[in-house]
Amino acid sequence: MPEASPSPADADPAEEHKMPLMAHLIELRQRLIYSMLAFLVCFIIGYAVSGYVFEFLQHPLKEAFAGQEGRRMIYTAPTEAFFTYMKVALFTAMFISFPVVASQIWMFVAPGLYKHEKSAFLPFLVATPFMFLVGAGFLYYLILPVALKFFVGFEMPQSDGTLPIQLEAKMSEYLSLVMTLVLAFGISFELPVLLSLLGKVGIVSAAGLAEKRRYAIVGMVAFAGVVTPPDVFSQVSLAVPMYILYEATIWIVRGMEKAKAAREAAEEAADTASSSPAAAAPAAAAAPVGPPPPETDFNLSRS
Repeated sequence: MPEASPSPADADPAEEHKMPLMAHLIELRQRLIYSMLAFLVCFIIGYAVSGYVFEFLQHPLKEAFAGQEGRRMIYTAPTEAFFTYMKVALFTAMFISFPVVASQIWMFVAPGLYKHEKSAFLPFLVATPFMFLVGAGFLYYLILPVALKFFVGFEMPQSDGTLPIQLEAKMSEYLSLVMTLVLAFGISFELPVLLSLLGKVGIVSAAGLAEKRRYAIVGMVAFAGVVTPPDVFSQVSLAVPMYILYEATIWIVRGMEKAKAAREAAEEAADTASSSPAAAAPAAAAAPVGPPPPETDFNLSRS
């Protein structure tokens, strides 16, 4: 007798969403193609507006030269200006294409996550570009103008027959400095997002972060010393915000732990209440009570 095939109602929903390895690879290739096409289009757009973007990036230097006529930027190689604008276009394409690339990553990963995992991971995905922009804005509007004025202050005018010392910034070197600082501050401001995500999944705890505070401070100072120019102002300007963000992360993780403990306690209380004998008393009391059904006399029925 042939075995009956399972009905659609008996099918496991998890089995329906399972995909073979080849299907996963094909989908991954599709997401990568979409991401590369988006980056290519953004690169073309970035090169078209690279002049405006570079003018925006050199605005802090113009502010440092405020009130001085005839200041300029130079390039010393025939191809330096061209490749500088190419770097600006690449830099711009990274920013513009990030939402598309992040959405493709999410569309590839999301089907394999449970509903509660999606709700837990999505806020961190949104917070990542936001915190990067906060770090880049903190550098551009607060730190970079002060740092450039400090560096320009080493100029010396001509006096007593000595040669003047004047800054003539190269395009490529200035752009490399600004891009390095933007990436350094943007990545450093991702610290709360990373640690909060690790705290969400239980890898780190608020007590552990507070206990390892001294080692974290050493790591922040070392990171600031590597990615910033070799001056105390730039290093302190990066290390201090990182420490403040680290302390804020401890409070965030502690709040997440309290919320998780309260939720687990409420779920445990609900489970205990539903499984206790007292919970069945209202159901029993609600059952209809009446006289027992009359007994049937079979002898009378025969007569």
